[in-house]
Amino acid sequence: MNIDNLNKHKDFKKNFDFVLFGLVMAASLFGILMISSAAPSPIKYTAVQTGALLLGLCAIGFLMVLDYEHLASLTMYLYGISVVLLILVLIPGIGVYENGARSWFRFGSLIGVQPAELVKLAFIITFARHLSEVDDLIDRPRNVVFLLLHIGFLVGLILLQPDFGTAVVFGFIAVAMLFAAKISWKYIAAGLGAIGVAAPLAWFFVLKPYQKERIINLFNPENDPSGTGYQVTQSKMAIGSGKFFGTGLYEGGSQYNNFLPERHTDFIFSVVCEELGFLGGIIVILLLIAIVVKCLAIGMNARNNLGMYICVGVAAMFGFHIIENIGMCIGIMPVTGIPLPFFSYGGSSMLTNLIAVGLVLNVRYRSKAINF
Repeated sequence: MNIDNLNKHKDFKKNFDFVLFGLVMAASLFGILMISSAAPSPIKYTAVQTGALLLGLCAIGFLMVLDYEHLASLTMYLYGISVVLLILVLIPGIGVYENGARSWFRFGSLIGVQPAELVKLAFIITFARHLSEVDDLIDRPRNVVFLLLHIGFLVGLILLQPDFGTAVVFGFIAVAMLFAAKISWKYIAAGLGAIGVAAPLAWFFVLKPYQKERIINLFNPENDPSGTGYQVTQSKMAIGSGKFFGTGLYEGGSQYNNFLPERHTDFIFSVVCEELGFLGGIIVILLLIAIVVKCLAIGMNARNNLGMYICVGVAAMFGFHIIENIGMCIGIMPVTGIPLPFFSYGGSSMLTNLIAVGLVLNVRYRSKAINF
């Protein structure tokens, strides 16, 4: 090994975050194990999820070669491609209508791509670049308007699908990044006021009946245990049946009676608690929290604001998914179909999450030394 290669090897060992990578691999493999228990066709679904994992690892390797600043310089292209994808999926015959929304591209019976998942990443990169450009002038009204248009146009297209849950994820990511950019509290207060005014209007004129029923039954799912409250009721029963140590891997009752819908996707956390008990559920939560905290820690030590905003955006994306998914499984959040990162079945979701981790690892690789 020559001197240059030796130096590159030392730099990689010094700057690559093996802790974050290890946490992500542990969560991904744990998730595949649980999918093998929860999925209706274990071999087929675990093969797809494993393929997405391998593809995501290749994406991480590719991202490590690029400088995230160079990637952010492609903002116009990334945003343009995002808009095109979100428009294409709305076209009948191109986008596929499933579960009340036209939000999928389908390639055969098994492979599907949800463009909004990939657009999340493009949004994080482009919004981070936008924030880093306005910098200390973020509170100027003109800059605030353009930032709102940046997020508003994408969210508008997603609402046309309609996919209210994903639109909320985008909003949460944007708010977290704006908060990190130290936007004035007057704009935050104005935003909260606007939400307060818009909420009743959305209830009467935007939300569909099934969406209203989900919110109503959030507070009392037993009110309609065989209808809109069925999923949450069965989810809580599955979680409770696991007690502390669980019924055992592949031994969950919901696996045999088929009472719990979407076991391998939306309600994978319920399966974890059923089969591995309270202990398994806590391990999943701690593992995911550690990933979020690690992303934030890397962001705090990024070499510039651009890197910090990217890490905050990724952490916010993971954080919202974790809170919403686990919350709906235990009955404190509405059922929206938001997947649990690295655990829920879905090639698009897995690939998106791994690329997001690749962005954070990219920032860490090019950051100042940290001790964490």
